[in-house]
Amino acid sequence: MYRTNKVLFAGRLLRERDKLELLINRVGFARRLTMKGVAGDCSVKDIVSHILAHEQFIADRMTEALHGEQYIPCETQTEFVAFRDEFGCPDFGSPLLDENKPYEWIAAKYKNFPFDEIVALEISAFAGILSALEQMPGEMISRFNFIERVSEHTYKHYRRHTARINDWLNSIAVNSKSK
Repeated sequence: MYRTNKVLFAGRLLRERDKLELLINRVGFARRLTMKGVAGDCSVKDIVSHILAHEQFIADRMTEALHGEQYIPCETQTEFVAFRDEFGCPDFGSPLLDENKPYEWIAAKYKNFPFDEIVALEISAFAGILSALEQMPGEMISRFNFIERVSEHTYKHYRRHTARINDWLNSIAVNSKSK
């Protein structure tokens, strides 16, 4: 039963991932990737950076579980900053997480990175999720609720962002037709 759930979940994860990649490819040109306004002051580049941070967070938690390490959400600001410095992403599981602060930090962190480098890092984080999922026994996936947790940090997250990107693309199309 565990094997079937894991295979079905991996298939869903890959299908949702394909949809995200197709949409980002549709955005196309580098100039459009860095245009602000997709979601507030965010660009597609900022959104991909945000997705990268979420994927890196869950990939690291899965790797820790595979190595018998226990994840404990940060409880102090000092721990929160140390976590961010060590792992390169905010502790998305911490009760200290301010809803908007991580996105500002992530955008600032990747501001001067070329888009291709962000994509390469994001692909690596996603590959880490798939690798950990493949290695992980079904019982462990169930015990740590990884299907739900991975869903939250990947394709449920993709869906929220793809809706914003599609709305933005549609508004660009409408604005260019009205000129």
